This record gives sequence, C-alpha cells and structure tokens, in this order.
Amino acid sequence: MVTTKLTYSLEDPFSLLESCQRALEWILYQHRHQLIPRCWIDHPFGEEELTLLQEELMLVLERLLRRIEEIDTALKVEQ
Repeated sequence: MVTTKLTYSLEDPFSLLESCQRALEWILYQHRHQLIPRCWIDHPFGEEELTLLQEELMLVLERLLRRIEEIDTALKVEQ
C-alpha cells in the first residue's frame, strides 16, 4: 500500500529514509501519467525525469534499505 504518512525516529536516520521512500512512491503513484510540478522552478518533472526517478532513484533507495537490513540482521545474529 502506498501512503503519504511520514513517520520516523529522530534517533534513526534510516527510518527517515524509509519514510521518504514511501512518500516518493505515493507521489509517483498519485501522478502517474501526469507531470509533477516543481515548487522551485516553473518546469514540472516530465516523463523523462519521472522515469529516471522510478528506475534509478527508487532502485537506489531499495538497495540501500535492503543493505541496511542485511547489516542489522548480521548484527542480530552476532548477538
């Protein structure tokens, strides 16, 4: 499920990253087949930029979060 709620722990920067990932997924879902406005310039994210966000940025976020989970799992096993 795609959600907009940002919840994270101030002590855990990776929870912020995970929350941002969910928010970005929601934005992309809500604007599918539409341009996404940019608040800092008068030029919306077009189809090319949206494709890059989906194919590159989201992939990097997923890999980073997966790697963090692997590290956490290894630490739990050691304990």
